[in-house]
Amino acid sequence: MTETLIVNNITKTFYLSRKQMKINKKPGRKLVAVNDVSFSTYKGEIFGLLGPNGAGKTTTLRCIATLIRPDKGEIYVSGINNKNDVAVKKRIAFLTNELKLEEQFTPNYIYDYFSKLHSVDDDIRTVRKKQLFQKFGIDHFAEVKIGELSSGMKQKVSIACSLVHNPDIIIFDEPTNGLDVLTAKVVTDYLIDLRNEGKTIIISTHIMNLVEKICDRVGIIIEGRLVLCDQISNILDSHPDADIEKIFFDLYSEVYHEEYA
Repeated sequence: MTETLIVNNITKTFYLSRKQMKINKKPGRKLVAVNDVSFSTYKGEIFGLLGPNGAGKTTTLRCIATLIRPDKGEIYVSGINNKNDVAVKKRIAFLTNELKLEEQFTPNYIYDYFSKLHSVDDDIRTVRKKQLFQKFGIDHFAEVKIGELSSGMKQKVSIACSLVHNPDIIIFDEPTNGLDVLTAKVVTDYLIDLRNEGKTIIISTHIMNLVEKICDRVGIIIEGRLVLCDQISNILDSHPDADIEKIFFDLYSEVYHEEYA
């Protein structure tokens, strides 16, 4: 197995304002969002980070994508230390719900813009845009302004734009969040296609059945700590009377000492 990503003992701490302390129900200003997290990913797999809201999933992914720096620990993307953010960004796609496309532009314009940012040759851009637009049904809306598209179509345009440079490692933060069932299936089917092409897919989610359905391995993160990381098959084999949901809640109850029926 070819290692594509190494996350080595990363920790990330934030300091909260009074308002944030109240919202997060924290008694102090210091919030350890990611606490000594380590894992690796491999070529041709889907790796899932599973956890509740606020567990540290997005912070972990943002550290990998070089958008923020961990306080300590190291990250290597395709053997490159991610302190070299320019080289890393050439090798990854990072899609988050925070990505907001300019609503006055069309999918055609936006796609071409991102292609130029990544220095994609014109011939390659044309072929790849045709493939992606047909795959996601964007071709019928290529000249419609982003602001006039449905939320599902906006998400598909965002995915297409994040893949303009055909990266080897694709990082999606909550890829199906807010999507209708049909659009969600298109997205998850495409993630499987990318894995079959030998890509590394990393997703964060709180949706248990999504992890069980498409992920090869999963890391369960609670309160910033990775409490379990293994192949889905190994986890299920070691808990023959449980599914991923029950295993997750058992681990959660161990952390919080709460009972879940």
